[in-house]
Amino acid sequence: MPESRNQPGGERPRIDVSQDQDLQEWARKLDATPQQVKDAVKAVGTRADDVEMHLKGVRTTTNSDETRRANR
Repeated sequence: MPESRNQPGGERPRIDVSQDQDLQEWARKLDATPQQVKDAVKAVGTRADDVEMHLKGVRTTTNSDETRRANR
């Protein structure tokens, strides 16, 4: 079972940045670039909740512009 999916026993979802599809999916869900997700995972670990909170804390503006620039 991929690490990012809900695990039995109520464990929180985790982000596997080594899997490109998983990374892209989380980047879309979190309105971030894949690199931002990788950096957040490096900073706080793989728990999706922690990554989300970290990304919210480091953003100074909305991330839509940054995401569009990365996708050009």
